Amino acid sequence: MTKMLNTQICHTQKTEEILEALEVNSQGLTSEEAEKRLEHFGLNRLPEAAKRGPIMRFLMQFNSILIYVLLGAAAITAFLDHWIDSAVILAVVIVNAVIGFIQEGKAEEAMDAIRNMLAPHANVMRDGQRQSIEGDRLVPGDVVLLEAGDKVPADLRLLQANTMQVQEAILTGESVPVEKDIAPVRQDAALGDRACMAFSGTIVTSGQARGVVTGTGAETEIGKISGMLSKVETLVTPLVKQTNRFAEYLTIFILTVSGLILLSGWYFQTMPFTELFMAVVGLSVAAIPEGLPAVLTITLAVGVQAMAERNAIIRRLPAIETLGSVSVICTDKTGTLTRNEMMVASVLTAGGVMQVDGEGYAPQGTISSDGDVAQLHDLALAAALCNDAAIREEDGQWRIEGDPMEAALLSFAGKTGLDWEQEQHQRERRDILPFDSTTRYMATLNTGSGDHQACIFVKGAPERILGMCTEQRDANGENVPIDPDYWQEQAEHIASQGQRLLAFALKPVGADHRGLQLSDIEQGLILLGMTGMIDPPRPEAVAAIADCYHAGIAVKMITGDHAGTAAAIGKQIGLKNADRVLTGADLDAMDDIALTDAILETDIFARTSPEHKLRLVMALQSHGLSVAMTGDGVNDAPALKRADAGIAMGQKGSEATKEAADLVLADDNFASIAAAVREGRTVYDNIKKVIAWTLPTNGGEAMTVLLALMLGLMLPITPVQILWINLVTAVTLGIALAFEPTEERTMLRPPRAKDEPLLSGELLWGILVVSLVFLAGVFGIYKYAILQGYSIGVARTMAMNTLVVMEIFHLFFVRNLYGTSITWDAMKGTKVIWLAITIVTLGQFAVTYLPFLQKIFQTEDVPFDYGVLIVAIGVASFILIEIEKQVRLRFFRQKEMDKNAAITG
Repeated sequence: MTKMLNTQICHTQKTEEILEALEVNSQGLTSEEAEKRLEHFGLNRLPEAAKRGPIMRFLMQFNSILIYVLLGAAAITAFLDHWIDSAVILAVVIVNAVIGFIQEGKAEEAMDAIRNMLAPHANVMRDGQRQSIEGDRLVPGDVVLLEAGDKVPADLRLLQANTMQVQEAILTGESVPVEKDIAPVRQDAALGDRACMAFSGTIVTSGQARGVVTGTGAETEIGKISGMLSKVETLVTPLVKQTNRFAEYLTIFILTVSGLILLSGWYFQTMPFTELFMAVVGLSVAAIPEGLPAVLTITLAVGVQAMAERNAIIRRLPAIETLGSVSVICTDKTGTLTRNEMMVASVLTAGGVMQVDGEGYAPQGTISSDGDVAQLHDLALAAALCNDAAIREEDGQWRIEGDPMEAALLSFAGKTGLDWEQEQHQRERRDILPFDSTTRYMATLNTGSGDHQACIFVKGAPERILGMCTEQRDANGENVPIDPDYWQEQAEHIASQGQRLLAFALKPVGADHRGLQLSDIEQGLILLGMTGMIDPPRPEAVAAIADCYHAGIAVKMITGDHAGTAAAIGKQIGLKNADRVLTGADLDAMDDIALTDAILETDIFARTSPEHKLRLVMALQSHGLSVAMTGDGVNDAPALKRADAGIAMGQKGSEATKEAADLVLADDNFASIAAAVREGRTVYDNIKKVIAWTLPTNGGEAMTVLLALMLGLMLPITPVQILWINLVTAVTLGIALAFEPTEERTMLRPPRAKDEPLLSGELLWGILVVSLVFLAGVFGIYKYAILQGYSIGVARTMAMNTLVVMEIFHLFFVRNLYGTSITWDAMKGTKVIWLAITIVTLGQFAVTYLPFLQKIFQTEDVPFDYGVLIVAIGVASFILIEIEKQVRLRFFRQKEMDKNAAITG
């Protein structure tokens, strides 16, 4: 059996040491040994995450202290043979549970998504022969053969590498493929700098290699991310915290008051115990906002639909409200702020620097130049012929085959006006020297076309190509002695902008030249120029970041790319503090206290690992900030799960990232985040409106019952009538507030504090005032009806209808909490408002006048003139509450003005 291999130092060891540690040679394992190791190490799979079944998901909808109180009330009323009361209470509870179950969405499946990223098959050496096996049967010590297009099936220490490049963006966030070789690297090298390793789930873009498996399943880098996901704590959103806290306090208060009333009534024997108990149940039912959980859930669901129209897909309902409180967005660079597409942005020739623009890999765009773009012909020709990639248009989109940097060169050639496909056809390639990490260039020998002679075209690292050139092509197309200082100075300037440079040269040869030798290339070349390439920023991301700053939201870039590239992109998109960059190595050197201090002054973090990203999110949260994390690679998944709001890219994002996120952007557009924040703030405003409308209703009901008990009177409204109001009318009218449009200046307000209470002091005062007005209206009409000689049934029916009418008028008041409600725009409402009012009105007429409903809800017919009186009471209540609001708003505004005056002197 093989020794236990320390996977943390594989990149520091020589190939001989690795093979010795794994007890294998370059010809691979025997089938017998592979089976033994498979039994010992297990399949090359990640452990499957435990799932919560639909039954448990449904039962969890009852996990609320308010629901427990209602279930207790239903059980006791059933014991007392009040079956109608029990049935109505149970109906309320079940309706709430069904709504929550339907809207919750599917459970988190991040572990499953990552498991699917492992390669299904692998080519290995076993018994000294090449074999194709199932990817999950790989074991440490297997020798794997890789070719262009393969998905790496496990973590490998490379034994041989021939011009091999690997796309590692899912792990490191780096835009371009990484060159691989077999030389060991230092132990503290970042994941993206471990050139001698190939990691599970990454893609081989070019070349061939042979490597030995060092880690499978949970021991791979993807497996470690999977393990991190299982340990990362998912934070409870502010809304859930606040509603849970509110429910606890309200329940304790209700039970305490009810208990005291029950004890005092039993002690003083003011009424029979059964009647007293039903009155206390009525008080409890009146005070508990049964419909509030359903309305809050529906408000969030409406937000889901509104965000979906803006290409933002919500996976977990409470995340909508969390977006409204976000105070900092941590964003990945590659594919999020940038297009994840290489593009030639600059062209350096002997005549100066030209700027290139365009869209994606499309070979259309403009080149800004003071001279003739025709001088770029030979440079474009070299870029097209010394090239193994291809770009093709499919359904209006340009797709690439091969290396992204080479595809970008073909796009550039097309922008110069060169028909590169025709040139490749006419100038046949006779020979090639592939790119090699030791020579650092690629060369091709192409035949002539028409009057043109055969040529050797070369591209490679600028410093390498400069040393091979004796001449340069000037602006007039003449060959003149090379000026190395000019090229080095200009190349450094372009590189400082985060662009990756490639130099191009040619050497004319005779028509009978048939093959390429190093001696043909190492000297005597003519330098044509250089190209600077970059993964360009999304134009819409620039505007979105500006919107975030206006809304008081900080933006921080966390990327696995190099510091220079990250800084350059940061400046282009308008990040603050773009000159300051901290790398992963810098973060490793900091303890948590130092990082907590530094993170507020730094907006760009480069060369980071998944552990770094997770640590940065937690450092921001330690300041009490509400953090959103965006990303598209597997490396972003743990941080997305830990963040208050995880945002994944829908098109280019991995399935693991989407499953770990709360929000998925269908269009991969950073600008959609600003729209999502706007919608999140709107949802929170509407939730406050729902609460400001619902709680006074319950407060008025509870005060009415309490006052009746204290005075030893019969209840003005029965428990069943209260349940009708709380469930049917309250839910119907409350839902209308869920559709309220976004208010003006929503995105000019700073984010609210993470610990800001849902019920502020001002809101609680408003609830108390409205509750008292409701108490006066309901109790007043009840006593008035009794004094006029009407039966208790008619008086209770009038009291119930008065409460509903006051709710309707209060709905118009709540729509404008921070301004006047007596305007045409405020009073005309919305189509949803009037639909809800129509439904409630018809429902009230049915309960009041239909015989079979009169029997259930203990109602009687109300005379017409008393109906007019009920509406008049609703109008009066609206006027009284509006007067109080205007006085209160003026008081707070004057107080705010005095405070500002004191500050400014």
